[in-house]
Amino acid sequence: MFSRRNRRPKSPELRKAWECLDSGDIPGALRLLRSGAADLPPGEVALVVGRAAKAAGFDDLEQASAALAAHPDHAQALFDFGYACVARDLSFLAIPALREVLRTNPGRLGVVRELVSAYEREGRHREAAGELARHEADFADWPDRYLLVFNAVMSGDLALARRQHALLPDPEDSMWQPARERQNRMLERAAAVEQAGPLDPADLRGWQYVIGGTVLGTLSPYGFDAGMAGRYAWLQDTPDQCLRGLLRLRTLLAAAGVRPRSVSLLPDRGSRILGLAAATVLDLPAEPFAAGREDTVVVAYDLNELAREDGGPEITGQLFERAPGQVLHEHASCWTDAPAITADSVTLLHQSVVAPWGEHLRQGTDGGLEQGPADDRPDAEIAADITGADPAADEGDGSGPADHDEAFAAFVTAVRGTWLRGDRARLPSAGPVAGTRFA
Repeated sequence: MFSRRNRRPKSPELRKAWECLDSGDIPGALRLLRSGAADLPPGEVALVVGRAAKAAGFDDLEQASAALAAHPDHAQALFDFGYACVARDLSFLAIPALREVLRTNPGRLGVVRELVSAYEREGRHREAAGELARHEADFADWPDRYLLVFNAVMSGDLALARRQHALLPDPEDSMWQPARERQNRMLERAAAVEQAGPLDPADLRGWQYVIGGTVLGTLSPYGFDAGMAGRYAWLQDTPDQCLRGLLRLRTLLAAAGVRPRSVSLLPDRGSRILGLAAATVLDLPAEPFAAGREDTVVVAYDLNELAREDGGPEITGQLFERAPGQVLHEHASCWTDAPAITADSVTLLHQSVVAPWGEHLRQGTDGGLEQGPADDRPDAEIAADITGADPAADEGDGSGPADHDEAFAAFVTAVRGTWLRGDRARLPSAGPVAGTRFA
């Protein structure tokens, strides 16, 4: 490894990132790199990344950065740096390095595939599809044509996806069969959604269903045209919103002709509270979750919160394969950090949420905001607050489309033949509907 002693980046943007590292602020340095690294000299970028990697204990990335800083024009050093960045979830740093490899060494499919992987992790599916399409004459059906179909769907280009899907034979290697079946279901869902709505770049409910089979219960009435497109950024949740979500769940089950016999209570506190409320709203008995139970609604408040509980990862693993008649409902689903499994029904999409029983911001006696205590009352009392709440929709700022019960029921009626099919694989991307992410 070469010595970086006394070596500092020359670019002003990179010097700012270097100063962040001087103060121990690795996230701040990475944010600066994200905003400007694409057009900066790769060798200088590698200086900053290598220093950050050393501080974080990422030996592989530190070594790859050192090699690139020493030989910024070397194709293997660029590729190794890109590969290490992808492995460390820094795909935005991998993209310029891998593109440079292809510029000087066109047609290398191994590099193309690694670049496509980086694009996918960044949600840049249109660029991934374009890169694959440029190499169509040389690529293999599996994985390359499959990846082209996938990225075409995820970018909203159904015409391209359908053309390429028609050329894609069944895989000879059985390891690809689950992926083939998921892709078939995506396109079948797309055909169903097209009968229900526009499926345009603003159709969040439609695309959420296409990419994951999730029926989205409600749309955020705030900031629709300001980058949110029906999602929430930060949400301080309320019993009213919880009840509205459960009523949408009831409408969903009725319109889809699904008749569960119970509500299954997951072990984390938020899910227990919401599950008790769901049992009242749906007029069903509540019982503790049991793997493989059929004809039941499994209710989660936040699947990421469940995963942090003891035994949570085991439960999410048990929910990956759907039992007959089982419906997984999640109230608050994080769209920037997707849960390990994808729910069949979701009330709302958020980036950050505070549950109604959590530590809420409130107005203090001096008129300012203060952090209120969590609600430590028994689960059943809080659930009763939910069932007794006001489910009327928040009118919001008027920027979004109307979200009436009748339109929601019509959507469910149109897609019910393709709902509750296949496994609950994790959503790797937010899909074609762009959304603003907040740090």
